[in-house]
Amino acid sequence: MTTPLLEVHTRPLLARDRRGGDRMLLDALHLSVAAGEVVGLLGPNGAGKSTLLRQIAGQQGAARVLVNGQELAGLSTTARARQLAYLPQSSELHWPVAVAEVVALGRVPHHSGRGLTSADRQAIAQAMTATSVSDLARRPITSLSGGEKARVLLARALAVEAPVLLADEPIAHLDPGHQLQVLTLLRQLAGQGMAVLVVLHDLGLAARWCDRVVVLHHGALVADGPPAHCLDDGLLARVYGIAATRGLRDGAPYLVPWEAVRS
Repeated sequence: MTTPLLEVHTRPLLARDRRGGDRMLLDALHLSVAAGEVVGLLGPNGAGKSTLLRQIAGQQGAARVLVNGQELAGLSTTARARQLAYLPQSSELHWPVAVAEVVALGRVPHHSGRGLTSADRQAIAQAMTATSVSDLARRPITSLSGGEKARVLLARALAVEAPVLLADEPIAHLDPGHQLQVLTLLRQLAGQGMAVLVVLHDLGLAARWCDRVVVLHHGALVADGPPAHCLDDGLLARVYGIAATRGLRDGAPYLVPWEAVRS
């Protein structure tokens, strides 16, 4: 059996609620992503998606994470950063740093105190081209729109050139054209051998672009498999409280959330 590129084992993670009791943020679960695979991490608000990505990235709680069969727990922070590129849901940037310098931060795990190498410059240029931000290179990051900033931050993550990409809602602030551009890019990265785990709220785009979807609900993993199998009427009603309409376009199935349903 082929070893997954990314393998994750989490322990239950609890938080104290207002009444003094414990609330489940994330239950124990096992998740794997193969090289060449785009896996959509789905679930309603508060389901535990961002918590799971932060655990994998080593920023919240304890999780056993392996990349190419190697445990990351014993690696230095820098070595770990070379294995996992993490794009958080939001990243506040208050200083008027040039876009090219922001993207260059993705190369920090590859050197310490040295200037940019030719390999660094090539990785930065490729990441900026892939996300269509090359023309913004000299602009201060603080002068950009929300969608432009989102693409710059994705470029910074891509510049790491890690084998695994963790992306938390990378299309949330983008117009439809740039949403499709980013999802096409994620598919291309997977085609080059990367493992991509991406949080999405648009079920239609997840159904079209993801090889698999993993669905969280109240911190628990409730579905893991091909979108056509997982995103059935029962799960949509139980997890999201919605009904969807479905069809085919050019031989490919599509899904459109249609109406709220009573539980």
